[in-house]
Amino acid sequence: MDALLGNAVSAVQANAVKPLYALPTAVRRRLAGAPIQIDGNTLDPEVQLLLRVEGLLPSTTKSDVATARAHLRTVCKLVAGNPRELHRVTELTVRGADGQLGARLYVPRDAGRGLLVFLHGGGWVVGDLDTHDCLCRALADEAGLRILSVDYRLAPEAPAPTAAEDAIAAFTWAVDHAEDLGVDPALVAVGGDSAGGNLAAVVAQQCVSRDLPRPALQVLLYPGLDLVHRRPSRDLFPDGFIITEHDIIWYRDHYTPDPGVRPDPLVSPILTPDLTGLAPTYIATGGFDPLRDDGNEYADALKSAGVEVTHICHSGLTHGFMNLLAVPGAVQEARAHLTDHLRAVLR
Repeated sequence: MDALLGNAVSAVQANAVKPLYALPTAVRRRLAGAPIQIDGNTLDPEVQLLLRVEGLLPSTTKSDVATARAHLRTVCKLVAGNPRELHRVTELTVRGADGQLGARLYVPRDAGRGLLVFLHGGGWVVGDLDTHDCLCRALADEAGLRILSVDYRLAPEAPAPTAAEDAIAAFTWAVDHAEDLGVDPALVAVGGDSAGGNLAAVVAQQCVSRDLPRPALQVLLYPGLDLVHRRPSRDLFPDGFIITEHDIIWYRDHYTPDPGVRPDPLVSPILTPDLTGLAPTYIATGGFDPLRDDGNEYADALKSAGVEVTHICHSGLTHGFMNLLAVPGAVQEARAHLTDHLRAVLR
């Protein structure tokens, strides 16, 4: 067993998890260890294997911003697998709240007339076009959908609500330039993962309150929606499941050094008093995610406000599961559920 664990660690250190998942299923189960059960959910064994192997590596506790950004780039390369080949991937600029932002347009071979404006995760502090490149390629390929990934400005250089205003400006730019992008302006959606899910929720709300074009769909992947209150899932999963309590506080303090802005719906969209009239919504949450209860509660609130909601809580998955492209099983099934929905709504 020690030799097997050593080989598994070597695979991770070589920036490739493919050899790890090429092992026989029985061996992978032995490496993963005894099933982990919390709050009535059982952790997916393939994800558990990844967490156990990664846990044998040196600590990645957040310290300085530059190190955290470099670490996320490394981890995303590790778990993403091989990038999908698409018909075209184009670098361009889009309108931000104060000047131009970098962006990347992904066009699959069988692209329909829809577009997803994608806002990457990373706690509003880390992440960029490259960390989410493989995910955007996979979504574009599997959904037959153009994806416009936006490189909004990050904290602490640009604290809240800069990222939110950039996201609003970029989405409205995409609607204004829909024909140039080869899409139907009525089929432009907004979405994102984690902090990007926060920003997508803000965009959907502000499009209503500011009388801007409404997204055809908002896609919220394990979003963090409240920088004021904490929910039980934060206490259930404080450590060991991709994102930790320390990470959450570290991101919050960098994005909102002024605590006074945290209750603002531009920062904590779950605190918006009126959710009526929002775009149809797809919310995916993970049963082992400390931010699980944010997304679950928001899905219920949207339904109560009469919004059309598709919500699935993937009971065995952690935060960040959409980026675990090289992990088989439940992760692949979760992405397939999302891309089927995108294809049905936006094609």
